[in-house]
Amino acid sequence: MNIYLEAFGIFFKIGAFTIGGGYAMVPLIENEIVTKRKWIAQDDFIDLLAISQSAPGILAVNISIFIGYKLRGIRGSIVTALGTILPSFLIILAIALFFHSFKDNPIVERIFRGIRPAVVALIAAPTFTMGRSAKINRYNLWIPVVSALLIWLLGFSPIWIIIAAGVGGFLWGKVKKVES
Repeated sequence: MNIYLEAFGIFFKIGAFTIGGGYAMVPLIENEIVTKRKWIAQDDFIDLLAISQSAPGILAVNISIFIGYKLRGIRGSIVTALGTILPSFLIILAIALFFHSFKDNPIVERIFRGIRPAVVALIAAPTFTMGRSAKINRYNLWIPVVSALLIWLLGFSPIWIIIAAGVGGFLWGKVKKVES
């Protein structure tokens, strides 16, 4: 099968059937791209995910663009980005056209109340998977915990946390290089 069509189909399917946004898509993308097809190594996927989270824009679109680029350059990034964006666009368009007729329907309200906890689980699952892949252990567990607490309790901007983590990682790498 043509890799462009296959990649478009994968990202279209994930985009169409994932509720909860980019973080809910991460385990599905990882399963399809890293585990099933082995198009990208696990370490490369983690790196692409980190870059996607750091780059401005929507995580799902960013990760699809970076994966597409890694697979087939600019054409690959366009194909995977379209695969990710198109389902949401079509669904939102359909909802916008018909929203007024079902917005106060109690069945629809109950459906959304049931979906919310599933979305939380879909977002939490990749967090643990990424923690294992990033080799989080008892010696460095303090980094994500302190980062989360600074953002959640003290209202620090995630941008400053990312910058501090990047500078810290760079300096740690320099120290380890000098020791070697």
